[in-house]
Amino acid sequence: MSPSSSNTTSTTTRHLLIRGHVQGVSYRWSMVQAAQQRGLQGWVRNRRDGSVEALATGPAEAVQSLIDWAHQGPPHARVDGVEVGSLAEPAELLAGFVQRETV
Repeated sequence: MSPSSSNTTSTTTRHLLIRGHVQGVSYRWSMVQAAQQRGLQGWVRNRRDGSVEALATGPAEAVQSLIDWAHQGPPHARVDGVEVGSLAEPAELLAGFVQRETV
């Protein structure tokens, strides 16, 4: 493959909103671990409405893998739904994948 050839490592950014029994079950901590294993940047936080919100950026395949993980979550979670939105690029510079304060 020549350097000018297109490849499958395009970078993508996705916004996730996870609903269900996803707070108080180590969902955020587990997502940080899952994202770091996939080499992603971004963040995850609880929302006051009981949902969990996340922003993930990185190789498209790795982001999709995290989305797939989000549908299951950690062992004690019950995920009722995952809404996925697209962003052209993150509105801020992201370094690593971290937990943020509840909003």
